[in-house]
Amino acid sequence: MTTSSWIDICALTDIPCNTGVCAQHQGKQVAVFHILTRGSNAQSQIKAVSNFDPFSKANVLSRGLITEAEDRYRIASPLLKQQFCLDSGVCEQDKNIAIDTFESRIYEGFVQLREID
Repeated sequence: MTTSSWIDICALTDIPCNTGVCAQHQGKQVAVFHILTRGSNAQSQIKAVSNFDPFSKANVLSRGLITEAEDRYRIASPLLKQQFCLDSGVCEQDKNIAIDTFESRIYEGFVQLREID
C-alpha cells in the first residue's frame, strides 16, 4: 500500500510573493513559487515544478518570470524564455515537452510538498 505525507520545505515568509526558490525534495531540485492571486480576495498559493529546464539543460526555473494568462500561471525560463504551466508542467511553445509538477500546499505557515513513500 502506498502512503503519502507532507514535508516542510520552508516557512511561507521565506519566499517573497510572486517569486520562486529552489529546494531539494526527494533527491530532485524543485522550483517552489509563492503566488499572490489578484483581486479583492487576494490569497497566497504555492506551485512546485522541476527546477530543470529541458531546453537549456540547466537547473534555472526557480529564477524564471511568473506569468499569468487565461487564469493559469506559468513560469518563463530565464535563459531561453519557454513557458511552462505551473499546474500541468506542459510547455506552451512545445506541447510535447513537459516538466514534473509536485503537489504543494500551505499548512500552518509552512510550505509543504507531498512525499510518496
